[in-house]
Amino acid sequence: MGKTFKGRVIIKGNFTGDSVVSRQGVNLLATFQKSAYENAKIVIASDQNNNDIYNKELTGKVFCLPQAIGSTSGGMTLHAVCHMGIAPKVMLFSKHIDSLALAGVVLANVWSEEGIITIDQLGDEFIEYVQDGMTISVHEDGIVGIL
Repeated sequence: MGKTFKGRVIIKGNFTGDSVVSRQGVNLLATFQKSAYENAKIVIASDQNNNDIYNKELTGKVFCLPQAIGSTSGGMTLHAVCHMGIAPKVMLFSKHIDSLALAGVVLANVWSEEGIITIDQLGDEFIEYVQDGMTISVHEDGIVGIL
């Protein structure tokens, strides 16, 4: 394992996959709404104001971000793409998870067959270090390893 980080577990699970990284706050509604509305088979990030992730596939990925921002309906949109089976597998937050994203991942975990593994408080060093396409191993104890 290359470098490891320890965060606070919100939704536990184990997963290894490729990263997609945003260095700025993510507007959940703007990012996920188009894919949900179009009943798409995969999520392509649709927030034109976020050049880090715009037009990148998020389905099945380890989505790394500092925090979510924006619309109060963002959490419900996140739950919707999870219910559709097209959400990221993991969301890793460098900061404290915000209430909008928290609502979305908790609803998805309770109401959908498949939730989103979620860890927050990974720190600024994490979001500075991680790059798109890195293989990340997430463990249910909050250890995140970048391979």
